[in-house]
Amino acid sequence: MKWITRKNIGIDRMACSWLIKKHVDPSAEFVFIEKGSDYKEMEGIPFDIPGAALSHKRGKCTFCTILKEYALNDKILDRIAEIVNSADTIDDLLPPPEAAGFDLICRGISRFLNDDSKVVEQACLIFESVYLHLVELNK
Repeated sequence: MKWITRKNIGIDRMACSWLIKKHVDPSAEFVFIEKGSDYKEMEGIPFDIPGAALSHKRGKCTFCTILKEYALNDKILDRIAEIVNSADTIDDLLPPPEAAGFDLICRGISRFLNDDSKVVEQACLIFESVYLHLVELNK
């Protein structure tokens, strides 16, 4: 299935891409469109685009929306959601300590690679590594 999102991805779309590939659609293909483009005429599932079903809801980032919509009940994913949400939104009074570092790394990867497809590859490596580390910590 094709998944549609905006170009120049940041932490939420990076995390969502990993979540989609790992837990929703292992054969996912990502299409990156210009901000403001009409995704409604395109074939695929839009995410993290204003107005799309899979986007920010009730002050939470798209990663949180995907967890809920696809009923992904996993305490490790919930922990990653806290970190991503805090890094992606600005209304968190007590963000998890990892949030700022995560955001910094994701911004750096995006600027360094300047190619959303390559960014997704690296983001999948990062988020999978964090997931596995958190699994080990919770044993």
